[in-house]
Amino acid sequence: MTNLEKLLLNASPSLSEREPEICEHSRKMAGVLADQLFGMLCRRNGFYALGSALHVFPAQSNQHEIGIVDWNESILWRGDYRGMADGCLFFAEDVFGGQFCIKDNKIYTFDPETGGVEFLADDIESWSQILLSDYEVLTGYPLAHQWQEQNGKLPATKRLLPKVPFILGGEFVLENLYLADAVKGMKSRANIANQIKDLPDGAGISFNFDG
Repeated sequence: MTNLEKLLLNASPSLSEREPEICEHSRKMAGVLADQLFGMLCRRNGFYALGSALHVFPAQSNQHEIGIVDWNESILWRGDYRGMADGCLFFAEDVFGGQFCIKDNKIYTFDPETGGVEFLADDIESWSQILLSDYEVLTGYPLAHQWQEQNGKLPATKRLLPKVPFILGGEFVLENLYLADAVKGMKSRANIANQIKDLPDGAGISFNFDG
């Protein structure tokens, strides 16, 4: 059994009943990993896994879910990062809205609070293996589990955002989390990332949140 098969073993059903289609622009951005991404979506066209802490977007949007094509539109949220998200094809996210993306034919994490990317894996299979081996850190599973124990299943298009951003000292505890719309969460943290970028030592930063 491959690591991707293990990841899918306890994942939700497909989030879209449609056959997955990846537009030419998305294929170009995915590069050599395009076929692997498409192959995963053919097995499960979008899914939640690891206690809903991991959310893989379906290929196309429907009435309940945002698809990869729409999620990567500049006008939705990525344009708010003023170039920091360029070259990335975002295909999944953790419970805090931290993104997994394909960039330069590799898989990276994208920190929504800083706009920074960090190499994670060479391909989809390696990504699956790394997630399974370190899912508590990479997906926020413990807090996702605790929150859902108290409040029920995470709704579609929602993630758990920090009231005080992690980059500004916010703690990884339930008391610092609130349920937020995923798109609004990305846009609000783009504001933080833009303020942090090239920030002189000792300079202040302002932010807003919906709690």
